[in-house]
Amino acid sequence: MERTSDLVGAGEFHHVSVLLDEAIEALAIRPGGTYVDVTAGGGGHSLAILERLGPGGVLIAMDRDPNAVTAARARLAAALAGKSSPAPRVEVIHGAWSVLGSTLEGLAIQEGSVDGLLADLGVSSHQLDAPERGFSFQQEGPLDMRMDTTQGVRACDLVNGLPEGELQSLLRELGDERDSRAVARAIVRRRGERRFETTMDLADVISRAKGGRRGKRVHPATRAFQAIRMSLNQEQDELRALLDSGLRWLCPGGRWAVISFHSGEDRAVKHHFRALAQGCTCPPEVPVCRCGKVPEARLLHRRGRAPSDAEVRANSRARSARLRVLERLTASTSSEGATHGAR
Repeated sequence: MERTSDLVGAGEFHHVSVLLDEAIEALAIRPGGTYVDVTAGGGGHSLAILERLGPGGVLIAMDRDPNAVTAARARLAAALAGKSSPAPRVEVIHGAWSVLGSTLEGLAIQEGSVDGLLADLGVSSHQLDAPERGFSFQQEGPLDMRMDTTQGVRACDLVNGLPEGELQSLLRELGDERDSRAVARAIVRRRGERRFETTMDLADVISRAKGGRRGKRVHPATRAFQAIRMSLNQEQDELRALLDSGLRWLCPGGRWAVISFHSGEDRAVKHHFRALAQGCTCPPEVPVCRCGKVPEARLLHRRGRAPSDAEVRANSRARSARLRVLERLTASTSSEGATHGAR
């Protein structure tokens, strides 16, 4: 998911930051502000934020992938070395979204003090392109798919251990796999003969269960691999935790930018943001608001923003990206929405 390669140390980690300019513009970065990038990746978005910070500025970069943390730490340290003193405060932390609150508290960041929050959802270019990470159905590698390699359970454990019914459900619900029953049945039949250990082995079984690849633009294993990855890494639970906790960390006027690549994730972000931006929910026939609900935020782009044609041509992985941005309202602005019956 990148526009230009972010290379760290002999190609150890690369990640192309999709919608980079649009996301940075949306955050409206102040030199002395506090910013949190919860998907540091190779440091692309974080670096762009750091370049705009001055003395008194704070950047917290998080990632659940230890390799990404190492890469971002090195890249941001190099950028800091070129900053005049006093330099902004920079912290690079290994952690998932579900521990965002405790992480920020541990760094003495107060609720309601963050000027900008950024999340770039999904799998990174490095994770897809490094065969040893086991995310790709086009390169041979161990069937791993762990975003956090310090965790024990791997994709092969799910594929070889889940009952057929559970396997079918996750393929259908997380991957929108139309042939979930046939794919699950083929996986169970094959693993009865020998375990799945590699990515290409699984991809081949899935492809044959779906009738092969001939004439298909999208690889037959795409949706199944997505579903297995999302289940293994508990991506829906992590996103829910982020959405539930994000707003309270923003200061009035603070902005929250989320880039998603999966329709289900974008839908979750859209609905959550719209709920935060909604005011009175009383029926239209009620002349005076009785529910007392006031908008807590406003949407910067009602429909979100998509990458430009030029960016998609340069990086085909950007084609499904969608940027949504929210701005937390001040107490006075929120109360005005209630007074005028904003719905």
